[in-house]
Amino acid sequence: MKKMLLVLASLALVACGGKQESQTEEAVRVVTEKAVMTSDYSQLPYVGVVEEESSTMVSFTGMAVLKSMTVSEGQSVKKGQLLATIDDTQARNALAAAKASLDQALDAQQRMKLLHDNQSLPEIKWVEVESQVQQARSAYDICVKNLSDCRIYAPVSGVVGSKILGVGETVLPTEPVLTILSINNVKVRVSIPEREIASITAQTPTRLTVDALPGETFVGGTIEKGVSADPMTHTYDIRIRVANPGHKLLPGMVARVTMNGSKGFEDKRLTLPVKAVQQSTDKSLFVWVVRDGKAYRQSVSVGEMTGNRVIVLSGLTEGEEVVVEGYQKLGEGSPITR
Repeated sequence: MKKMLLVLASLALVACGGKQESQTEEAVRVVTEKAVMTSDYSQLPYVGVVEEESSTMVSFTGMAVLKSMTVSEGQSVKKGQLLATIDDTQARNALAAAKASLDQALDAQQRMKLLHDNQSLPEIKWVEVESQVQQARSAYDICVKNLSDCRIYAPVSGVVGSKILGVGETVLPTEPVLTILSINNVKVRVSIPEREIASITAQTPTRLTVDALPGETFVGGTIEKGVSADPMTHTYDIRIRVANPGHKLLPGMVARVTMNGSKGFEDKRLTLPVKAVQQSTDKSLFVWVVRDGKAYRQSVSVGEMTGNRVIVLSGLTEGEEVVVEGYQKLGEGSPITR
């Protein structure tokens, strides 16, 4: 009898154990995301090109053969620094001839002055002598200037952008020999679609990165807006002024630009993927939050949508873990796995 009671008790324990195991709910595999405060919700991404703040074309005023170039591309130059020279043989010979003519005119003036002072020279003759001196002096000054123009100096400080002519080539008047770029500050040119140009102002917050400088972010300054649209693409060009200490940003670099519309980068909000927010039968909104390995409903209120995300106004705090995928099979208190 006692043996039978032990057997029945054992069977009861086994049955109870099997019933408990069969009632264990299977964990649902989901993808989760932690709610964090970010300003990315209103950022608009664009691609731009870095440009110099200003470009100065340097040229000679006369025609001659380029004799020397004292700078190279990419070299920093100071205002007044010698850049290049042309053959000055013709200019020197012209100056020597002008000097001789001036000396002759001055000698004649000195001789005629004695006659003029003694009133032995007609006044009209004396005026003619003085006119010859003035003409000779003007011709001499022009020759001095022409000789000086055989050497060109940097009109501004900056960086040599490109050398257009090489040593030995013939230089023509006003033909550019090289360019000097001002890059202490640069401008980033961005094409903006016409439907978005109205939201951008001169003070719209901007940031940019370039692939050539990984890990570095630059803050944009004042924005210049173009008023003429490209007839083919219906876009407007804007130029963002960016400080460039160390000349890290160079003309031609491709930049990735983000703008925060009318909001600043410090305006941070909680956002979630739109698909993470569910609607119950009574039209209220909720999300599935994870606590201790289980999913629970949590009511939320939301604001505007930005792309595929929505701003959470209330009902959620930073750091809470929210289910963003796999919520279809969830129930209140369902165990989850990732």
